[in-house]
Amino acid sequence: MENNVEKIGYKKLIVWQNAYKLRRLIYEITKRFPASELRRVSQMRDAARSVKQNIQEGYGRTLGQYINYLEISKGSLKELSGDIEDCFDDGLIKEDEFKKLDELCGKTDYLFMRLIQSLRRKKQTNA
Repeated sequence: MENNVEKIGYKKLIVWQNAYKLRRLIYEITKRFPASELRRVSQMRDAARSVKQNIQEGYGRTLGQYINYLEISKGSLKELSGDIEDCFDDGLIKEDEFKKLDELCGKTDYLFMRLIQSLRRKKQTNA
């Protein structure tokens, strides 16, 4: 059984907080997509959830495993970012929504990069 620090530790990470916000925004925005976009809605929601969930799942694992989970999460973010661009191009989201989502994706991607770099340095130091 994990201790209380492990339960809340990942929630202190700004990258997780951004992923949480992103998932909520995606769920809200995709609610108004037409029924013909059901597959895209499902894929976007799954990707947004994956970004957040992989941070959580990897947090309590070994350092090497955690880095792998973060890489998977980052990949889901890239997939979601592409879907957001497509939705804007296809007229499914407004420009202000696109800008907000695009900025949040960009900031989150940067935070993933920095966190992964930091953890890799830590892993090399401890090796």
